Amino acid sequence: MLKTELKQDLQGDCHNHASDQASPSANQYEQDFYAWTQEQCELLRLGAWQALDIENLVEEISSLGKQQKQELRNRLGVLIGHLLKWHFQTELRGKSWRATIREQRDEILDILKENPSLKPYLDEAVQKGFRQGVNLVLRETPLDIDDLPSECPYEIAQILNIQFPFE
Repeated sequence: MLKTELKQDLQGDCHNHASDQASPSANQYEQDFYAWTQEQCELLRLGAWQALDIENLVEEISSLGKQQKQELRNRLGVLIGHLLKWHFQTELRGKSWRATIREQRDEILDILKENPSLKPYLDEAVQKGFRQGVNLVLRETPLDIDDLPSECPYEIAQILNIQFPFE
């Protein structure tokens, strides 16, 4: 059915109603995102460039890049938060914190391996992740803001070092 609809679109058999300002693809983008993605994939496979919903495709591709940056920041926030807890609550260190540190670090390394162009963003991501990490510590511990450093005390090499802070 999709191919038939695509052929009709390509042949100009589909018409827009006067009250329908957006293209059928753009309407589908708003009404059924998954169906829209499948249609756009099929259009790309067919080389039906003129039928593509370029505006929304550009938005979605841009959004994918932003999601990768956000994922990196969020994972750094959890990692740095647990490093801070490890540093400032030595009596509470346990298997769970150790596992979280390892898991977040592994995921961060995977993100950087799969997206090497994010490496230049790492300094900024660490600073933003540090703020998230401080908020995590404030939320999950009795520590106050005055108990914590005002800047990230860890170098990127430490943050990414699988032995740190367990050495």
